Amino acid sequence: MDTPQKNTNWLFEISSKSNLLDFKFKEIWQYRDLLMLFVRRDVVTLYKQTILGPLWYLIQPLLTSVIFTLVFNGIADIKTGNVNAFLFNLAGITIWNYFAECLKATSDTFKKNENIFGKVYFPRVIMPLSITVSNLLKFGIQIGIFIAFYGYFAYYNEAGTISSNLILLPVIVLIMGLLGLGLGMIISSMVTKYRDLTFLVQFGIQLLMYVSAVMYPMAIVIQKLPTSISWIVEYNPLARVVESFRYMVFTEGEFSIQYVLSTLGISLFIFLIGLIIFNKTERNFIDTV
Repeated sequence: MDTPQKNTNWLFEISSKSNLLDFKFKEIWQYRDLLMLFVRRDVVTLYKQTILGPLWYLIQPLLTSVIFTLVFNGIADIKTGNVNAFLFNLAGITIWNYFAECLKATSDTFKKNENIFGKVYFPRVIMPLSITVSNLLKFGIQIGIFIAFYGYFAYYNEAGTISSNLILLPVIVLIMGLLGLGLGMIISSMVTKYRDLTFLVQFGIQLLMYVSAVMYPMAIVIQKLPTSISWIVEYNPLARVVESFRYMVFTEGEFSIQYVLSTLGISLFIFLIGLIIFNKTERNFIDTV
């Protein structure tokens, strides 16, 4: 009796065995509809049961800018050149928040989504990618608020001048997104074994903010601190990104296209390393999470 031949022409083949350098970009593209579904979920449900709702997108950077202005510019007397201190701080916080939100939200991907990961297959990297994309909406709202305040202070000649390098703003945003996503995937992979990292992430982000020139010009660090300490800020890629963004909108501080391109290279490298570690961890994370 003849046995029926098995059909081996599968449309998709799911396997735990894959090349370490297989970044699965083709598979991510195939699941792009799911990516957009998760993006919509993140946007709609984040503040769904809160009283103020999306207004929290505005309240957080504004309150933080006020506090930084009182403490660093009022008490510590840090000068911000021809730019209003509040606007100076708002610029740094706006670009920093995109990185911080991406890092914080993606650093706990495996633990937060262990239930859905254990039931259905899809490229796990879709989840941190959706967080990075959805945070672009929040960033866009905060940029809108920054533009409104910029117009107000420009009327009183307290906003500096816009640099022609502003056309590189998408590159700056891309760098922050890649850094937040790459570092977040690395930390998320480590959290599956070392739960303590969950509690250290928030503290680490706050500490990193203070060495990333968010609330002060880099020139002050180089001028007032010894070289043995100032190099931490001077060679911090995040500090360079924040300083570059402020130069674009105020023409105050330092800007170098070489630094922007080198930081882009660093962010791409970190993203690819994070993707490799993330893809390796997803094969057996369910046994340890």
